[in-house]
Amino acid sequence: MKRKIGLYILSLWLLFFFVIIVTIDIPICIDEDATFIGFKELFKSNFVSVISSFFLIVGTIVYFKFRFDLKGSTNLPFTIDKIESVNYEHLTFLATYIIPLICFDLGSFRYLIVLLLLLLAMGVIYIKTDLFYANPSLALLGFHIYKVDGSFKSSKREGIILLTRHRLKEKQKVKYIKLDDRIFYVKPVRL
Repeated sequence: MKRKIGLYILSLWLLFFFVIIVTIDIPICIDEDATFIGFKELFKSNFVSVISSFFLIVGTIVYFKFRFDLKGSTNLPFTIDKIESVNYEHLTFLATYIIPLICFDLGSFRYLIVLLLLLLAMGVIYIKTDLFYANPSLALLGFHIYKVDGSFKSSKREGIILLTRHRLKEKQKVKYIKLDDRIFYVKPVRL
């Protein structure tokens, strides 16, 4: 569950980055009598940017922890019987969720509350429906998504989702780490 929440925050990296660009307000004055407005005032005028920066940093930590976890031990390899690339799901998430959210009036307290509630609702849906693999940030970081049928040592499974940094093909053996019941991170077995 923690991994899913973390990957949801990671999936919103672009949103947080765009929010920072849209809302940051750093007063610059080069007059001789200019004075620093103070950290308290700077924080108040950049509250949304600071919160977005915090979540951008959390997303970065999640990414490095995810990479570290993926270096762990893997289960016995399985063979890909049928494969379909579903990389378009990265773009669907981006176009459907991230881009419309940046159009909110981020200077309005009401819209910020609505945005927060919307992000929370999206997060619950994202986690309950196991859509954490359709993550545009992972696409930017070089991950691919495949839907496959595979032959495991003791059974065959259909419709499993694979996340990988490699191009995969049918009849290829892959070693895996289980992220969820039907979602795996995989690496090709080198012969």
